[in-house]
Parts: sequence; structure tokens; C-alpha cells
Amino acid sequence: MRQPNNFLQFSFVFFCCFILSCQTIPHDALKLSPESLAERQLQTRVFETNDEKMILSACAALLQDLGYQIDESETSLGVILASRDRDVTDPAQVAGAVAMAILFGVATPIDKNQKVFASLTTRPLDEKRIAVRIIFQHMVWNTQNQLVKNECIHDAKIYQEFFSKLSKSVFLEAQGL
Repeated sequence: MRQPNNFLQFSFVFFCCFILSCQTIPHDALKLSPESLAERQLQTRVFETNDEKMILSACAALLQDLGYQIDESETSLGVILASRDRDVTDPAQVAGAVAMAILFGVATPIDKNQKVFASLTTRPLDEKRIAVRIIFQHMVWNTQNQLVKNECIHDAKIYQEFFSKLSKSVFLEAQGL
């Protein structure tokens, strides 16, 4: 049996790669939407200080006060990752599942557990200001351990409350209280 020519194989692969690499990226592929700018503004606050470690300490303390567990922390990079678990069993969902089981003999899964993640980053803007950005995300699993929801939290009230409490915490940290 005759072996195929290696040169022909190489030429074919090279030609295919060349043709595929000729595609261009659309001009607006990396353009941010107006919604993403508004979301970033909602998630970010600027503090008038140059003490990034104090800001990170206040952020970690606040997250722990809010019931989060610090999962990762890298102060040299200005990053804190935290999470908390909650039971999200809804009595209305339970009643609906019971009704479905009685009427149709079908077991309907209901929402059971939720994990809320907080990703916090700090970034020095200049010698006197530090930007703090936090993103909240939640994941929900049902009684069959299936992931039924995985999304960012966009509720402005949650971010406003967090930054209001953080402002107070930063003030207390600065005063050494």
C-alpha cells in the first residue's frame, strides 16, 4: 500500500489554515454597549484615599459582616473573591410541585440552594483616589442538583447599599475604630 505524500498533506493543511486566517473581526466586536457602561458605573465607586490596603481591609470586613466567606484574597493585586450560601426554597414552588405530583404523578424539581458570589477589585486612579468595583452574581440549584440560574445581579439597590456601607466602613477604618 502506498503512503500519501507528506508534502501534499502539509500543503493542504497550510492552505486550509491560510484560508481560515483571512477572516476579519467586525469593527464593532470590541465596542462596549451603553448598557455595559451604565452597569460599570453602578458597580464602581471612587474613594478619596491612596491607602489601598485600608480600602481592601474595609471591603473584606464589610463582606464578612454581610455574611460572605472570603474565598480568595490577593491584596497586591487588589482582588477579593467572596461567596455565601442561602436556602431559596419557596413555599409557592413547593405547593406547585405537590399539586403536580398529586394531579399528574410527576415529580417537579424546585429551587433549593443559591450561592451568591462577590468579586471585588481595587484600582488606583492617581495619587489620591482609588476605584472600587464589585460584581455580584448568583447561581441557583434545584432539588435534583441541576443549575437552573446563573446570572449577574443588576439590582441598583444592592450596589447602592453596599457602597453606602463601604463608605461608613472606610471612614471607621481610617479612624482606627
